[in-house]
Amino acid sequence: MASTTRPPSQFNQPSRKGKKAWRKNIDITEVQEGLEIVRDEIITGGIIVEKASEELFAIDTAGDRDIAKAYRLKHKPLKADEILAARSAIPPVDSRKRSSRLTDGVLEPSGKKRRGGGVPFRELQRLKHIAYGGESIPKDVVEIPETKIYDPWVDGSNGTITMQEPRFSFLEPPKPVKEPKTLKQAPISLAANGGEIPAVKKPDPGISYNPTFRDWDALLVKEGEKEIETEKRRLRDAEEEQQALESVTAAAEEEDVAISDREGDIEDPETEAMEKAWVTRKRPERKTQPQRNKIRRRKEAERKALWESQMKKKALQAAEIKKIKKAIEAKELSRIEAEAKKKKATEEGDDRVLRRRRFGKIPIAEPPLELVLPDELQDSLRLLKPEGNLLKERFRNALVRGKLETRRPISQWKKKRRSVTEKWTYKDFKI
Repeated sequence: MASTTRPPSQFNQPSRKGKKAWRKNIDITEVQEGLEIVRDEIITGGIIVEKASEELFAIDTAGDRDIAKAYRLKHKPLKADEILAARSAIPPVDSRKRSSRLTDGVLEPSGKKRRGGGVPFRELQRLKHIAYGGESIPKDVVEIPETKIYDPWVDGSNGTITMQEPRFSFLEPPKPVKEPKTLKQAPISLAANGGEIPAVKKPDPGISYNPTFRDWDALLVKEGEKEIETEKRRLRDAEEEQQALESVTAAAEEEDVAISDREGDIEDPETEAMEKAWVTRKRPERKTQPQRNKIRRRKEAERKALWESQMKKKALQAAEIKKIKKAIEAKELSRIEAEAKKKKATEEGDDRVLRRRRFGKIPIAEPPLELVLPDELQDSLRLLKPEGNLLKERFRNALVRGKLETRRPISQWKKKRRSVTEKWTYKDFKI
Protein backbone atom coordinates (compact mmCIF):
# COMPACT_ATOMS: atom_id res chain seq x y z
CA MET A 1 0.00 0.00 0.00
CA ALA A 2 1.11 3.59 -0.66
CA SER A 3 2.52 5.49 2.30
CA THR A 4 0.33 8.20 3.74
CA THR A 5 3.26 10.32 4.99
CA ARG A 6 4.50 12.88 2.47
CA PRO A 7 7.43 15.33 2.59
CA PRO A 8 6.67 18.98 3.29
CA SER A 9 5.77 21.01 0.24
CA GLN A 10 5.45 24.67 -0.59
CA PHE A 11 2.34 24.92 -2.80
CA ASN A 12 1.49 28.48 -1.90
CA GLN A 13 4.67 30.01 -3.29
CA PRO A 14 3.63 33.42 -4.74
CA SER A 15 6.67 33.79 -6.98
CA ARG A 16 6.40 32.28 -10.50
CA LYS A 17 9.09 34.27 -12.31
CA GLY A 18 11.89 31.81 -13.11
CA LYS A 19 12.25 28.17 -14.20
CA LYS A 20 13.69 27.28 -10.83
CA ALA A 21 10.52 28.43 -9.08
CA TRP A 22 8.33 26.39 -11.53
CA ARG A 23 10.38 23.21 -10.97
CA LYS A 24 10.33 23.68 -7.22
CA ASN A 25 6.60 24.29 -6.78
CA ILE A 26 5.11 21.60 -9.15
CA ASP A 27 2.51 19.31 -7.46
CA ILE A 28 3.10 15.71 -8.61
CA THR A 29 1.06 14.02 -5.84
CA GLU A 30 -1.41 12.35 -8.27
CA VAL A 31 1.44 10.97 -10.41
CA GLN A 32 3.15 9.50 -7.34
CA GLU A 33 -0.11 7.92 -6.12
CA GLY A 34 -0.73 6.36 -9.55
CA LEU A 35 2.80 4.91 -9.63
CA GLU A 36 2.33 3.46 -6.13
CA ILE A 37 -0.95 1.80 -7.18
CA VAL A 38 0.72 0.26 -10.28
CA ARG A 39 3.59 -1.07 -8.12
CA ASP A 40 1.10 -2.65 -5.67
CA GLU A 41 -0.83 -4.31 -8.55
CA ILE A 42 2.44 -5.71 -10.01
CA ILE A 43 3.32 -7.12 -6.58
CA THR A 44 -0.13 -8.72 -6.06
CA GLY A 45 -0.23 -10.43 -9.48
CA GLY A 46 -0.20 -7.99 -12.37
CA ILE A 47 -1.83 -4.81 -13.67
CA ILE A 48 -5.64 -5.18 -13.65
CA VAL A 49 -6.22 -3.09 -16.80
CA GLU A 50 -3.98 -5.33 -18.89
CA LYS A 51 -5.66 -8.59 -17.77
CA ALA A 52 -8.42 -10.33 -19.77
CA SER A 53 -11.99 -10.60 -18.50
CA GLU A 54 -11.68 -14.39 -18.01
CA GLU A 55 -8.89 -13.82 -15.47
CA LEU A 56 -10.85 -11.23 -13.50
CA PHE A 57 -14.39 -12.73 -13.47
CA ALA A 58 -15.86 -16.21 -13.01
CA ILE A 59 -19.38 -17.51 -13.82
CA ASP A 60 -21.04 -19.22 -10.87
CA THR A 61 -23.36 -21.94 -12.21
CA ALA A 62 -23.94 -23.77 -8.91
CA GLY A 63 -25.11 -20.84 -6.81
CA ASP A 64 -24.66 -20.07 -3.16
CA ARG A 65 -25.61 -22.97 -0.90
CA ASP A 66 -26.26 -20.70 2.06
CA ILE A 67 -28.89 -18.74 0.08
CA ALA A 68 -30.63 -21.96 -1.01
CA LYS A 69 -30.62 -23.25 2.54
CA ALA A 70 -32.07 -19.97 3.88
CA TYR A 71 -34.74 -20.03 1.18
CA ARG A 72 -35.76 -23.59 2.11
CA LEU A 73 -36.00 -22.65 5.77
CA LYS A 74 -38.17 -19.63 4.99
CA HIS A 75 -40.36 -21.32 2.34
CA LYS A 76 -40.96 -24.78 3.76
CA PRO A 77 -42.67 -27.15 1.27
CA LEU A 78 -45.91 -28.95 2.04
CA LYS A 79 -45.92 -32.39 3.59
CA ALA A 80 -47.75 -33.79 0.55
CA ASP A 81 -45.01 -32.49 -1.76
CA GLU A 82 -42.36 -34.09 0.46
CA ILE A 83 -44.16 -37.44 0.34
CA LEU A 84 -44.56 -37.30 -3.43
CA ALA A 85 -40.94 -36.23 -3.92
CA ALA A 86 -39.61 -39.05 -1.75
CA ARG A 87 -38.27 -42.10 -3.63
CA SER A 88 -37.73 -45.47 -2.00
CA ALA A 89 -34.69 -47.57 -2.71
CA ILE A 90 -36.82 -50.76 -2.78
CA PRO A 91 -38.14 -51.55 -6.28
CA PRO A 92 -41.95 -51.47 -6.70
CA VAL A 93 -44.11 -54.55 -6.87
CA ASP A 94 -44.54 -55.91 -10.41
CA SER A 95 -48.16 -55.48 -11.50
CA ARG A 96 -47.98 -57.82 -14.49
CA LYS A 97 -50.39 -60.75 -14.64
CA ARG A 98 -48.83 -64.07 -13.59
CA SER A 99 -49.58 -67.35 -15.30
CA SER A 100 -49.38 -69.20 -12.01
CA ARG A 101 -52.55 -69.49 -9.93
CA LEU A 102 -50.67 -69.64 -6.63
CA THR A 103 -51.28 -66.88 -4.15
CA ASP A 104 -49.90 -67.74 -0.75
CA GLY A 105 -48.75 -71.29 -1.46
CA VAL A 106 -52.20 -72.88 -1.52
CA LEU A 107 -53.66 -73.95 -4.88
CA GLU A 108 -57.09 -72.50 -5.55
CA PRO A 109 -59.78 -75.03 -6.51
CA SER A 110 -60.77 -74.85 -10.18
CA GLY A 111 -64.50 -74.57 -9.39
CA LYS A 112 -64.14 -71.68 -6.97
CA LYS A 113 -66.45 -68.78 -7.78
CA ARG A 114 -65.34 -65.20 -8.10
CA ARG A 115 -65.90 -63.17 -4.99
CA GLY A 116 -66.66 -59.47 -4.77
CA GLY A 117 -68.56 -57.18 -7.12
CA GLY A 118 -66.36 -57.56 -10.22
CA VAL A 119 -67.83 -57.90 -13.73
CA PRO A 120 -67.10 -61.22 -15.50
CA PHE A 121 -65.01 -61.17 -18.65
CA ARG A 122 -67.82 -62.35 -20.93
CA GLU A 123 -70.19 -59.71 -19.54
CA LEU A 124 -67.54 -57.05 -20.09
CA GLN A 125 -67.09 -58.16 -23.72
CA ARG A 126 -70.86 -58.07 -24.29
CA LEU A 127 -71.13 -54.54 -22.91
CA LYS A 128 -68.26 -53.42 -25.18
CA HIS A 129 -70.03 -54.91 -28.21
CA ILE A 130 -73.21 -52.99 -27.36
CA ALA A 131 -71.29 -49.74 -26.78
CA TYR A 132 -69.32 -49.99 -30.04
CA GLY A 133 -72.16 -50.83 -32.44
CA GLY A 134 -74.71 -53.18 -30.97
CA GLU A 135 -75.26 -56.85 -31.59
CA SER A 136 -74.67 -56.50 -35.36
CA ILE A 137 -70.90 -56.57 -34.83
CA PRO A 138 -69.42 -60.04 -34.46
CA LYS A 139 -68.49 -61.02 -30.94
CA ASP A 140 -64.87 -61.67 -31.82
CA VAL A 141 -64.37 -58.29 -33.54
CA VAL A 142 -64.79 -54.94 -31.75
CA GLU A 143 -64.18 -51.79 -33.85
CA ILE A 144 -64.20 -48.22 -32.65
CA PRO A 145 -66.25 -45.98 -34.97
CA GLU A 146 -64.26 -43.41 -36.94
CA THR A 147 -64.96 -39.79 -36.05
CA LYS A 148 -65.61 -37.43 -38.97
CA ILE A 149 -65.16 -33.66 -39.08
CA TYR A 150 -68.42 -31.84 -39.80
CA ASP A 151 -68.22 -29.01 -42.30
CA PRO A 152 -71.38 -26.82 -42.35
CA TRP A 153 -70.56 -25.35 -45.79
CA VAL A 154 -70.28 -28.64 -47.68
CA ASP A 155 -72.86 -29.07 -50.46
CA GLY A 156 -75.26 -31.91 -49.80
CA SER A 157 -77.69 -33.08 -47.17
CA ASN A 158 -75.16 -33.11 -44.31
CA GLY A 159 -76.18 -29.66 -43.14
CA THR A 160 -79.96 -30.32 -43.29
CA ILE A 161 -82.17 -31.90 -40.65
CA THR A 162 -85.07 -34.02 -41.85
CA MET A 163 -88.03 -34.56 -39.56
CA GLN A 164 -89.45 -38.06 -39.99
CA GLU A 165 -92.10 -37.81 -37.29
CA PRO A 166 -95.64 -37.29 -38.53
CA ARG A 167 -96.37 -34.58 -35.98
CA PHE A 168 -93.99 -32.24 -37.86
CA SER A 169 -95.55 -32.89 -41.28
CA PHE A 170 -97.25 -29.48 -41.37
CA LEU A 171 -93.89 -27.67 -41.13
CA GLU A 172 -91.85 -26.67 -44.14
CA PRO A 173 -88.65 -28.68 -44.64
CA PRO A 174 -85.65 -26.73 -43.35
CA LYS A 175 -83.49 -25.16 -45.99
CA PRO A 176 -79.83 -26.17 -46.27
CA VAL A 177 -77.23 -23.81 -44.90
CA LYS A 178 -75.70 -21.78 -47.71
CA GLU A 179 -72.19 -20.49 -47.82
CA PRO A 180 -72.11 -16.67 -47.64
CA LYS A 181 -70.71 -14.83 -50.66
CA THR A 182 -68.26 -12.84 -48.56
CA LEU A 183 -66.54 -16.01 -47.37
CA LYS A 184 -64.60 -16.27 -50.64
CA GLN A 185 -63.88 -12.56 -50.94
CA ALA A 186 -60.54 -11.22 -49.77
CA PRO A 187 -60.61 -8.66 -46.95
CA ILE A 188 -60.48 -5.03 -48.07
CA SER A 189 -57.69 -2.96 -46.56
CA LEU A 190 -58.57 0.41 -45.03
CA ALA A 191 -55.28 2.03 -46.06
CA ALA A 192 -55.64 5.23 -48.09
CA ASN A 193 -53.16 4.07 -50.74
CA GLY A 194 -55.01 0.77 -51.21
CA GLY A 195 -52.00 -1.39 -50.38
CA GLU A 196 -52.21 -4.51 -48.27
CA ILE A 197 -51.21 -3.95 -44.64
CA PRO A 198 -48.95 -6.74 -43.32
CA ALA A 199 -49.90 -8.62 -40.17
CA VAL A 200 -46.56 -7.74 -38.56
CA LYS A 201 -45.30 -4.43 -39.91
CA LYS A 202 -41.59 -3.76 -40.19
CA PRO A 203 -40.79 -1.12 -37.54
CA ASP A 204 -39.12 2.17 -38.30
CA PRO A 205 -35.40 2.25 -37.39
CA GLY A 206 -35.96 5.44 -35.39
CA ILE A 207 -38.08 3.71 -32.70
CA SER A 208 -35.25 1.43 -31.62
CA TYR A 209 -34.06 1.61 -28.03
CA ASN A 210 -30.62 2.58 -29.31
CA PRO A 211 -31.17 4.20 -32.75
CA THR A 212 -28.72 6.05 -34.90
CA PHE A 213 -28.97 9.80 -34.75
CA ARG A 214 -29.95 10.15 -38.41
CA ASP A 215 -32.91 7.72 -38.17
CA TRP A 216 -34.07 9.10 -34.83
CA ASP A 217 -33.84 12.73 -36.02
CA ALA A 218 -35.77 11.97 -39.24
CA LEU A 219 -38.57 10.29 -37.27
CA LEU A 220 -38.67 13.15 -34.76
CA VAL A 221 -38.99 15.77 -37.53
CA LYS A 222 -41.68 13.74 -39.30
CA GLU A 223 -43.84 13.31 -36.19
CA GLY A 224 -43.31 16.94 -35.22
CA GLU A 225 -44.62 18.16 -38.59
CA LYS A 226 -47.72 15.97 -38.15
CA GLU A 227 -48.41 17.46 -34.73
CA ILE A 228 -47.94 21.00 -36.09
CA GLU A 229 -50.46 20.36 -38.89
CA THR A 230 -52.95 18.94 -36.38
CA GLU A 231 -52.61 22.00 -34.14
CA LYS A 232 -53.04 24.38 -37.10
CA ARG A 233 -56.20 22.54 -38.15
CA ARG A 234 -57.56 22.76 -34.61
CA LEU A 235 -56.90 26.51 -34.41
CA ARG A 236 -58.51 27.02 -37.85
CA ASP A 237 -61.66 25.15 -36.81
CA ALA A 238 -61.88 27.13 -33.57
CA GLU A 239 -61.56 30.41 -35.50
CA GLU A 240 -64.29 29.42 -37.98
CA GLU A 241 -66.59 28.44 -35.13
CA GLN A 242 -65.99 31.78 -33.41
CA GLN A 243 -66.75 33.70 -36.64
CA ALA A 244 -69.98 31.73 -37.17
CA LEU A 245 -71.06 32.50 -33.61
CA GLU A 246 -70.34 36.21 -34.07
CA SER A 247 -72.31 36.32 -37.35
CA VAL A 248 -75.33 34.64 -35.72
CA THR A 249 -75.19 37.13 -32.83
CA ALA A 250 -74.97 40.09 -35.21
CA ALA A 251 -77.94 38.82 -37.29
CA ALA A 252 -80.05 38.43 -34.14
CA GLU A 253 -79.25 41.99 -33.06
CA GLU A 254 -80.18 43.39 -36.51
CA GLU A 255 -83.49 41.52 -36.45
CA ASP A 256 -84.33 42.97 -33.02
CA VAL A 257 -83.55 46.48 -34.27
CA ALA A 258 -85.77 46.00 -37.36
CA ILE A 259 -88.70 44.78 -35.25
CA SER A 260 -88.44 47.77 -32.92
CA ASP A 261 -88.33 50.14 -35.93
CA ARG A 262 -91.49 48.58 -37.43
CA GLU A 263 -93.33 48.92 -34.14
CA GLY A 264 -92.42 52.60 -33.83
CA ASP A 265 -93.53 53.58 -37.37
CA ILE A 266 -96.63 55.80 -37.85
CA GLU A 267 -99.62 54.21 -39.57
CA ASP A 268 -99.90 54.90 -43.30
CA PRO A 269 -103.11 56.74 -44.53
CA GLU A 270 -103.52 54.26 -47.40
CA THR A 271 -103.60 51.38 -44.91
CA GLU A 272 -106.34 53.15 -42.92
CA ALA A 273 -108.43 53.66 -46.09
CA MET A 274 -108.14 49.99 -47.00
CA GLU A 275 -109.25 48.96 -43.53
CA LYS A 276 -112.33 51.23 -43.77
CA ALA A 277 -113.26 49.79 -47.18
CA TRP A 278 -112.96 46.25 -45.77
CA VAL A 279 -115.26 47.10 -42.87
CA THR A 280 -117.92 48.80 -45.08
CA ARG A 281 -117.88 45.99 -47.71
CA LYS A 282 -121.11 44.08 -48.18
CA ARG A 283 -121.18 40.82 -46.27
CA PRO A 284 -121.66 37.67 -48.46
CA GLU A 285 -124.63 35.41 -47.98
CA ARG A 286 -124.32 32.38 -45.70
CA LYS A 287 -123.82 28.93 -47.30
CA THR A 288 -126.32 26.20 -46.62
CA GLN A 289 -125.35 22.94 -44.91
CA PRO A 290 -125.47 20.82 -48.14
CA GLN A 291 -123.11 23.32 -49.78
CA ARG A 292 -120.68 23.08 -46.88
CA ASN A 293 -120.79 19.26 -47.00
CA LYS A 294 -120.15 19.30 -50.74
CA ILE A 295 -117.16 21.62 -50.34
CA ARG A 296 -115.78 19.50 -47.51
CA ARG A 297 -116.10 16.27 -49.53
CA ARG A 298 -114.43 17.90 -52.54
CA LYS A 299 -111.51 19.15 -50.45
CA GLU A 300 -111.14 15.75 -48.79
CA ALA A 301 -111.03 14.02 -52.18
CA GLU A 302 -108.44 16.52 -53.47
CA ARG A 303 -106.33 16.08 -50.37
CA LYS A 304 -106.48 12.28 -50.64
CA ALA A 305 -105.56 12.31 -54.34
CA LEU A 306 -102.66 14.68 -53.64
CA TRP A 307 -101.42 12.47 -50.80
CA GLU A 308 -101.57 9.31 -52.95
CA SER A 309 -99.68 10.99 -55.78
CA GLN A 310 -97.01 12.16 -53.34
CA MET A 311 -96.66 8.66 -51.86
CA LYS A 312 -96.24 7.18 -55.35
CA LYS A 313 -93.56 9.73 -56.16
CA LYS A 314 -91.77 8.99 -52.90
CA ALA A 315 -91.90 5.23 -53.55
CA LEU A 316 -90.47 5.69 -57.04
CA GLN A 317 -87.76 7.98 -55.72
CA ALA A 318 -86.86 5.51 -52.96
CA ALA A 319 -86.58 2.66 -55.45
CA GLU A 320 -84.46 4.81 -57.76
CA ILE A 321 -82.23 5.86 -54.86
CA LYS A 322 -81.71 2.23 -53.86
CA LYS A 323 -80.72 1.31 -57.41
CA ILE A 324 -78.31 4.24 -57.62
CA LYS A 325 -76.85 3.39 -54.21
CA LYS A 326 -76.29 -0.25 -55.16
CA ALA A 327 -74.67 0.79 -58.44
CA ILE A 328 -72.40 3.29 -56.69
CA GLU A 329 -71.45 0.75 -54.00
CA ALA A 330 -70.68 -1.92 -56.60
CA LYS A 331 -68.62 0.58 -58.61
CA GLU A 332 -66.77 1.76 -55.51
CA LEU A 333 -66.11 -1.81 -54.39
CA SER A 334 -64.81 -2.80 -57.82
CA ARG A 335 -62.63 0.31 -57.93
CA ILE A 336 -61.20 -0.41 -54.48
CA GLU A 337 -60.52 -4.02 -55.36
CA ALA A 338 -58.83 -3.01 -58.61
CA GLU A 339 -56.66 -0.43 -56.86
CA ALA A 340 -55.81 -2.91 -54.13
CA LYS A 341 -54.80 -5.56 -56.67
CA LYS A 342 -52.79 -2.99 -58.61
CA LYS A 343 -50.89 -1.67 -55.62
CA LYS A 344 -50.65 -4.92 -53.72
CA ALA A 345 -47.53 -6.13 -55.48
CA THR A 346 -45.71 -2.79 -55.49
CA GLU A 347 -46.78 -0.79 -52.44
CA GLU A 348 -47.30 -1.63 -48.81
CA GLY A 349 -50.33 -0.20 -47.02
CA ASP A 350 -49.88 2.48 -44.37
CA ASP A 351 -51.96 1.84 -41.27
CA ARG A 352 -51.61 5.47 -40.12
CA VAL A 353 -53.31 7.14 -43.11
CA LEU A 354 -56.73 5.51 -43.62
CA ARG A 355 -59.28 6.19 -46.33
CA ARG A 356 -62.28 8.39 -45.56
CA ARG A 357 -65.00 5.85 -46.27
CA ARG A 358 -64.79 3.11 -43.68
CA PHE A 359 -66.95 0.09 -42.88
CA GLY A 360 -69.13 1.10 -39.96
CA LYS A 361 -69.85 4.34 -38.14
CA ILE A 362 -67.32 3.91 -35.33
CA PRO A 363 -63.93 5.51 -36.12
CA ILE A 364 -60.75 3.50 -35.71
CA ALA A 365 -58.46 4.61 -32.91
CA GLU A 366 -55.28 6.42 -33.87
CA PRO A 367 -52.07 4.37 -33.52
CA PRO A 368 -49.83 5.21 -30.56
CA LEU A 369 -46.94 7.61 -31.07
CA GLU A 370 -43.89 5.32 -31.21
CA LEU A 371 -41.20 7.90 -30.56
CA VAL A 372 -38.65 8.28 -27.77
CA LEU A 373 -37.93 11.85 -26.74
CA PRO A 374 -34.35 13.02 -26.07
CA ASP A 375 -34.75 12.87 -22.28
CA GLU A 376 -36.15 9.31 -22.52
CA LEU A 377 -33.28 7.75 -24.47
CA GLN A 378 -31.49 5.10 -22.41
CA ASP A 379 -28.01 3.67 -22.90
CA SER A 380 -28.72 0.34 -21.21
CA LEU A 381 -31.30 -2.43 -21.61
CA ARG A 382 -31.73 -2.56 -17.85
CA LEU A 383 -33.13 0.98 -17.81
CA LEU A 384 -35.43 0.36 -20.81
CA LYS A 385 -39.16 0.59 -19.99
CA PRO A 386 -41.57 -1.54 -22.06
CA GLU A 387 -44.29 0.51 -23.77
CA GLY A 388 -47.46 -0.27 -25.72
CA ASN A 389 -50.13 -2.93 -25.48
CA LEU A 390 -49.82 -6.00 -27.70
CA LEU A 391 -53.54 -6.86 -27.49
CA LYS A 392 -54.68 -3.38 -28.59
CA GLU A 393 -52.11 -3.28 -31.41
CA ARG A 394 -53.16 -6.68 -32.78
CA PHE A 395 -56.87 -5.75 -32.57
CA ARG A 396 -56.33 -2.47 -34.45
CA ASN A 397 -54.22 -4.29 -37.03
CA ALA A 398 -57.10 -6.72 -37.65
CA LEU A 399 -59.49 -3.75 -38.10
CA VAL A 400 -57.36 -1.85 -40.61
CA ARG A 401 -56.62 -5.03 -42.58
CA GLY A 402 -60.35 -5.66 -42.99
CA LYS A 403 -60.44 -8.87 -40.95
CA LEU A 404 -62.93 -7.42 -38.44
CA GLU A 405 -65.76 -4.90 -38.67
CA THR A 406 -65.56 -1.55 -36.90
CA ARG A 407 -68.70 -1.85 -34.83
CA ARG A 408 -69.55 -2.39 -31.20
CA PRO A 409 -71.60 -5.36 -29.99
CA ILE A 410 -75.24 -4.50 -29.28
CA SER A 411 -75.89 -5.50 -25.68
CA GLN A 412 -79.49 -4.22 -25.54
CA TRP A 413 -81.60 -4.65 -28.65
CA LYS A 414 -84.15 -2.03 -29.63
CA LYS A 415 -87.63 -3.38 -29.06
CA LYS A 416 -90.44 -2.95 -31.54
CA ARG A 417 -92.96 -0.24 -30.67
CA ARG A 418 -96.43 -1.56 -30.00
CA SER A 419 -99.55 0.55 -29.53
CA VAL A 420 -102.29 -0.92 -27.34
CA THR A 421 -105.85 0.06 -28.28
CA GLU A 422 -109.24 -1.14 -27.10
CA LYS A 423 -111.66 -2.17 -29.82
CA TRP A 424 -115.20 -0.83 -29.52
CA THR A 425 -116.87 -4.15 -30.14
CA TYR A 426 -119.69 -3.34 -27.78
CA LYS A 427 -120.99 -0.82 -30.31
CA ASP A 428 -121.27 -3.38 -33.13
CA PHE A 429 -124.53 -5.02 -32.25
CA LYS A 430 -128.01 -5.29 -33.80
CA ILE A 431 -131.34 -5.46 -32.07
